[in-house]
Amino acid sequence: MELLSVKINDFLHYVGVNDRDTHLFENLWPLENGVAYNSYLLTAEKTALLDTVKITKVSDFSAKLKAALKGKTLDYLVVHHMEPDHSGSIVMIREMYPDVQLVGNKRTIQYLDEFYGITDNILEVKDGDTLDLGGRSLRFYTTPMVHWPESMVSYEEKSKILFSQDAFGGFGALDGTIFDDEINLDFYHSETRRYYSNIVGKFSKQVQSALKKLSGLEISMVCPVHGPIWRSHPEKIIELYDRWSRYEVEEGVVIVYGSMYGNTQRMAEVIARQLAEEGIKNIKVFDVSKTHESYILSEIWRYKGVILGSCTYNNYMFPLMTKLVNVLEMNNLINHVIGVFGSYSWSGGAVKALREFAERGKYDVIDEVIEAKCSACDEDIEGLKRVAKQMAYKLKEDRLSSLQEMLD
Repeated sequence: MELLSVKINDFLHYVGVNDRDTHLFENLWPLENGVAYNSYLLTAEKTALLDTVKITKVSDFSAKLKAALKGKTLDYLVVHHMEPDHSGSIVMIREMYPDVQLVGNKRTIQYLDEFYGITDNILEVKDGDTLDLGGRSLRFYTTPMVHWPESMVSYEEKSKILFSQDAFGGFGALDGTIFDDEINLDFYHSETRRYYSNIVGKFSKQVQSALKKLSGLEISMVCPVHGPIWRSHPEKIIELYDRWSRYEVEEGVVIVYGSMYGNTQRMAEVIARQLAEEGIKNIKVFDVSKTHESYILSEIWRYKGVILGSCTYNNYMFPLMTKLVNVLEMNNLINHVIGVFGSYSWSGGAVKALREFAERGKYDVIDEVIEAKCSACDEDIEGLKRVAKQMAYKLKEDRLSSLQEMLD
């Protein structure tokens, strides 16, 4: 059966593939809904393939490419990003089209050698250079550390289409639909935020630099290498990446706990209930043993309030709470209010470690700290309520400040 490419317009075809087999993206992040590896074929007087796909999907990919070329040869292969889920099929493409010329920047060329031993038939491009395809041209913009050193994007000047590599991407296989006007945006919004927070978020400062560099371009369509193509409302995905990379947050609280026998969990429930009584509507409670940190990080990226609770395990945090804290620390989150609580049986350590983490980061830390021995007593419960009240107060302060700004 011939696997057909999707015609985007009269000179551009989508030749990407879905991956519903891989369980963990980068062998770390769950892919319950799969992921797409997007690739594009541009045909003018010359032909250019824009990125490839993970090697495990090369069979379907090569069939789509061959069908889209309709007997033409492949002149160029543009390598925007060298991560193997996009560069993995380069060697195979060179075997299929021996005369194809690879296009990349200086760091790309270095990685081509180091990953695949490729050193010949490569065209080096610099920031601002163009590739003339005869009737169409691509202008290149380097976007270092979004999210690898060699990362770059290209812009087809006539149609005003941006080929954005991992930037503006998202998790989720494309289930028959590939354009933003065909999909359920509510579902993709969540999976796109999870992708951003897990994969790109650490490099938010670099994202802001890239957005500034591209701000003068008129963009009619965004073609990323993951997630849907934004042909109707490209401004939506650009706005989301801008907001997330500026650490804009909503009013709400994410409570995460690590509990062995339920005592720390019950403490979390007390805090959650008190937050509700204080008028906080967006409250998310997670058991760190049941919910992968990928999803927790995504929600923390969304909401301003974070409250972490852990039982003591071998004089330290519960191991899976330690794992989450390491992920949070790696991402250098800012613009959050954080509180901590926990429990111990004979020797503490978890709450001390959580407090030290909170004070190391760029957080607004709640003063009240509750550490219960064995299970929370009445005094502890009153203290947990105070934690919730202090958190609600800080969030309401922001609410009033935002309202005042609107009135002004």
